[in-house]
Amino acid sequence: MNQSKNNLKKFYALFFLAALSLAGGLSYYASSSPDGLEKVAEDEGFLESAEDSAVSNSPLADYGLAGLDNERLSVGIAGVVGVLATAVIALALFALIKKRS
Repeated sequence: MNQSKNNLKKFYALFFLAALSLAGGLSYYASSSPDGLEKVAEDEGFLESAEDSAVSNSPLADYGLAGLDNERLSVGIAGVVGVLATAVIALALFALIKKRS
């Protein structure tokens, strides 16, 4: 049983490191083409009526870190922050669920 828990912890650690690597290193190479919703809005002619999000001035808006001139580093840091934030929220939720059961 203890060996099984150790293997599971190793799996989670490797999965987390892979997510950090992908978000921090490969996110820069993601497509710069518009996403599906933006493409449809463009094709249908209502893209110009789009309004900025309420959080468009946030430090991580537009998949980058505001104020950082190096685009590759900006996108990589934003990806790592996203993975870390997701992990913290997930761990907090899992802890709450475990506490209830």
